[in-house]
Amino acid sequence: MPLIVDAHQDLAWNAITFKRDYSQSALAIRESEKGTDAPIKNGLCTIGLPELLQGNVAIVFGTLFASPMRRKMGEWDAIAYADSDQAHKLYSQQLDYYNRLVDEHQQFALINNKTDLENVLTTWNGDDSAKRKVGIVRLIEGADCIREPQEAEWWMERGVRIIGLAWTRTKYAGGTGEPAPLTPEGRRLLRVMSDLGLMLDLSHSSDESFFESLDHFEGTVIASHANPRALWLDEVNVPERALSDDMIRQLAERDGVMGIVPYNRFLKATWKVSDGKTLSVDHIAAMMDHVCQITGSADHVGIGSDLDGGFGAESIPEEMDTVADLTKVEEALKAKGYNDGDTKKIMSGNWLRSLRKGLPA
Repeated sequence: MPLIVDAHQDLAWNAITFKRDYSQSALAIRESEKGTDAPIKNGLCTIGLPELLQGNVAIVFGTLFASPMRRKMGEWDAIAYADSDQAHKLYSQQLDYYNRLVDEHQQFALINNKTDLENVLTTWNGDDSAKRKVGIVRLIEGADCIREPQEAEWWMERGVRIIGLAWTRTKYAGGTGEPAPLTPEGRRLLRVMSDLGLMLDLSHSSDESFFESLDHFEGTVIASHANPRALWLDEVNVPERALSDDMIRQLAERDGVMGIVPYNRFLKATWKVSDGKTLSVDHIAAMMDHVCQITGSADHVGIGSDLDGGFGAESIPEEMDTVADLTKVEEALKAKGYNDGDTKKIMSGNWLRSLRKGLPA
């Protein structure tokens, strides 16, 4: 079973919002949440340390995320921000969460540099599962927490290695549901990030800010969790959350990687929760295959699950119940004719290439 790198998990947001203890199993968390609002607001929990280890998930990109107040999801959404100062405080608290997580649970580890990355991967050699560690690369999703562009250096010093300018629109760029170009501050932030060697996540960028960012940013680019638009398009929904074929090609031209999200709503635009678990992992493989066909190789696609990021076990393909079931994607790819070398790239190798290129020494 190959190693897996998952490029998008909202661990800190869930831990603070719903008090999820990710050192426990996903099934234990579900049991503890019975009778609460958590499964209603965010679905049945899919992530826990035992399932990460069982599924060979060696590395995750752990996000720092909060909603702007205008997009607050309800009174339960306790970490929405009104301004950049408040965003800075909330995102800092999530950095503190990751520090506590690794201090209290030795099978989690923070990845700050290439050496940390290789040390985590080494723990997966051999059969002793007790020695294995799940490495966490910290990623800012929505950059309003960066109060002015030069402050990106402060976040980097505290361990952030990837920044996405947008979730919805931010002070730096247009984003999901609120299209707009880069702002002058956004262009300055990209220059600072390039100089520092930070990586750029283009997920949630509006079409205009996506292409502008590629023009203005010189470093490593990714789209941590973004599905291809061509397979998601229907006559009712406007799929600006997904990437067009042109976006995918330009990302690949920069040696970028995009992570496919196994959320049924992102696999089929007309899917509703009331439809039940009617989709299969074949839909995930089809999304990945589309990226490979568009780019001409298996070098630019991976997994960016976004599990527990507003949906749970009830909203992922029928063969999947927890993060451990990401392994089933490999089986679906092989059924499409992908060989071991290509599936290894898709399950982990492409993300590892990006990290080896983009992390500091």
